[in-house]
Amino acid sequence: MSNFTNFAIRYEYERIAELGDKLGEVEKLIDWEAFRPFLTGLYSNNTEKGGRPNLDEILMLKMLILQQWHGLSDPELERQANDRISFRQFLGFPDKIPDRSTIWAFRERLSLSGKDKDIWNELQRQLDAKGLTIKKGMIQDATFIHSDPGHASSDTPRGEEAKTRRSKDGTWTKKGGTSHFGFKLHAIIDREYDLIRRVCTTTASVHDSQIDLSEEGEVVYRDRGYQGAKCKGYDATMKRGARGHPIGIRDKLRNERISRKRTKGERPFAVIKSVFTSGTVRVTELGRVRVKNMFSAFSYNLYQLRTIEKQSL
Repeated sequence: MSNFTNFAIRYEYERIAELGDKLGEVEKLIDWEAFRPFLTGLYSNNTEKGGRPNLDEILMLKMLILQQWHGLSDPELERQANDRISFRQFLGFPDKIPDRSTIWAFRERLSLSGKDKDIWNELQRQLDAKGLTIKKGMIQDATFIHSDPGHASSDTPRGEEAKTRRSKDGTWTKKGGTSHFGFKLHAIIDREYDLIRRVCTTTASVHDSQIDLSEEGEVVYRDRGYQGAKCKGYDATMKRGARGHPIGIRDKLRNERISRKRTKGERPFAVIKSVFTSGTVRVTELGRVRVKNMFSAFSYNLYQLRTIEKQSL
């Protein structure tokens, strides 16, 4: 990119920034370079297929943030990153934008290596370093991340027996009389700062109560679906009655108190689905969905961190 072109683009961005640019604001909130050691490790193999990438690793990381923030496919991410000045500013005005194949390959390396977990842990370390440590308990909940089942019905086999790649790992389940196909994002959220602190991805048929994201010493607020499920933290789970054995007034009042404390737990999922439009996935395997869900949660934390910073001014 010529110096003149670079100057012109940056000048145009200044006009956009005056109108408000969330991406420009969140880009300054964390230390991006701290993620480089984990990403560089993806390319430790110096063979023809495993050598160093042509593009900066932090650039690739930010591309995946943009993808989940805006609910984009790989081709659309490539197009918009070339087209939108706010995207290019977030990426640091690179000379070259990664193409869709490079984006897919980078995300696949994260999935196969498990390095997405290192990225998530580094983000959590930075949140703690800002003083945003857990103080008032946690809220655990889960939400459906839908996938395309193709023409398959709920009794069509999945996995290796599936006839379509689109439905390889997704599973069917029913909630409230409505069928859902795909996956689940389980999360535990800090009540004080509304930040997602731990995540887990499963197929849709895994019951919420089978996943415990709590840690010892934490108060964990959970809805009725978790009744009877053990947790490592202090169990603040809502009670539910059984046929012929309704809950008493004390349990009803307790449920009301827990319900009020749990209301914040819906916000992260609402942002991920309504603001980021990332409530559906086009990828087909559990590992790939895990990476996408992690970046959705990562993006939400940046979104919430911006809110916290503004409130502190």
